[in-house]
Amino acid sequence: MLTAHTIKVLQSLDKKKFRQKYNLFLVEGNKIISELSNSDFKIKEIFSTDPQKLDRTDIPVIHISENELKKISFLKTPKDSVAVCYLSKQKRAEDADIQLVLDGIQDPGNLGTIIRLADWFGIEQIICSEDTVDFYNPKVIMASMGSFTRVNIVYTDLTEYLSHTKNANIGTDMEGENIYTFKKPEKINLILGNEGNGIRTETEKFLQNNITIPRFGKSQSTESLNVSMAAGIILGQLFSK
Repeated sequence: MLTAHTIKVLQSLDKKKFRQKYNLFLVEGNKIISELSNSDFKIKEIFSTDPQKLDRTDIPVIHISENELKKISFLKTPKDSVAVCYLSKQKRAEDADIQLVLDGIQDPGNLGTIIRLADWFGIEQIICSEDTVDFYNPKVIMASMGSFTRVNIVYTDLTEYLSHTKNANIGTDMEGENIYTFKKPEKINLILGNEGNGIRTETEKFLQNNITIPRFGKSQSTESLNVSMAAGIILGQLFSK
């Protein structure tokens, strides 16, 4: 049985300040929890309505009721188990040939989807501005569908990073060069801006070029694409070159 204190602590982990205070975050669902085994993320304990399905003897697996699961889950329809994991220490790898750089992405669903896209295309590192949404946010973790275990996510001062990287800094803008005729540099940082404001002025100073996805439809009612949708289209084209 879960104590009132444990429930209170777990419920507080939807907020960044409490994740940092307790050095913990939550991962929900047996499928995603199973992917933690091959990652650097360490599990503190698991709360499950059916512990046998997890087949874990190396860490504490605590049996809880459906009602208790609802109290600690951040999902409308809770999934079987919740793993309590330790935050992992940030470490930046060397720049790869293609990297994503996020400038102020705020929507957790967008970040989770972008992490999943990076995993799909084999992009091993994402560089984020310090004000990009925290990837330990429960909605980011769920949207990434386990891909956060395979993509290194680094938060840093973008001005500092972009001024020293040897990769070509390529922005995304409605007035940019057509992605289908764009000549891809050998090493590239694809920079994606904030959902409402785009790439900020301080970041634009470090761009070598801008690219855009041309509109083929006759209707002008769609002003722009969702940032994660645009990322998928651009990455698909970059990897085909």
